[in-house]
Amino acid sequence: MSHRNARTTFQGRLLIIERHRAGWPQAHISAAMGISRRCVKKWIDRHASEGEPGLHDRSSRPHTMPARTRPEVEQRVIALRHTERCGRDLLSARTGVPARTISRILARHQVPHLSRLDPLTGQVIRASKITATRYERDRPGELVHMDVKKLGRIPDGGGWRALGRGTGDNRDRKHGTGYDYVHSLVDDHSRLAYCEILPDEKGPTCAGFLTRAIAYFAARGITRIERLMTDNAWAYRWSLREVCTTHGIRQKFIKPHCPWQNGKVERLNRTLATEWAYRQPFTSNAERAAALAPWLEYYNTQRRHSALDGLPPTSRLRPTS
Repeated sequence: MSHRNARTTFQGRLLIIERHRAGWPQAHISAAMGISRRCVKKWIDRHASEGEPGLHDRSSRPHTMPARTRPEVEQRVIALRHTERCGRDLLSARTGVPARTISRILARHQVPHLSRLDPLTGQVIRASKITATRYERDRPGELVHMDVKKLGRIPDGGGWRALGRGTGDNRDRKHGTGYDYVHSLVDDHSRLAYCEILPDEKGPTCAGFLTRAIAYFAARGITRIERLMTDNAWAYRWSLREVCTTHGIRQKFIKPHCPWQNGKVERLNRTLATEWAYRQPFTSNAERAAALAPWLEYYNTQRRHSALDGLPPTSRLRPTS
């Protein structure tokens, strides 16, 4: 493919042919255009065999690719991407295909990036706000992020995802089943996460959760939390002061209406929704709540994270025993 300053663009090649027809020696043509005699001869021979269409750029793609991934393997990768909606590291682990090859397969088949897909339906949607500058703290505990995810409770027998919309749906304010509040804390460096399902998001509830989360992190090697980042909710601004003072934690607050500044826990909330809360139609609220602890253990010890080079959060923590 020729660039804008190339000497042998399509028009330049036509000029070679015109001068050749005018009787110019090939040595004179090469000297006048600043190219090699071999290049001049190539275009003259190609014009003689193919005519003017032979002077256009050709694809540099090789005629054969013996090492290319087999079509059936590519179809298995594409099918798994559509059904699981997971990244290249998890696809690599599930299929045995290298992660870089997974990226090439997805690009070759024009599969949209996960950031452009609705996390529940898999449909292409408008991309959301993306932080311009990515950051990551240097050590575990230097900064943690805290937030709450609100989920509608599931009535006994199954919710609308299993039975369809109707009475008991939380859109029915009079007969709705109410909400659970999933409180989460995630470490900026290691992505170690701790979550609890609590009945509300009031100040004492948030303070109690933070105390238990600190103990959870300490048991896994993060013995000191230096800074805590949250949004500007009243419960975070006023009810966490005592806990933070007791443990020597400095509070940080994001800019109002800029949730992407607390992006790591917001991303965890999305992962909670897609891989736990809405992964399957649960038949009761208790069944979904019971599935959180096993999923959290999997998230921290086995789930591959693209930000961690395909490793789980515990890979960045020191052994505690």
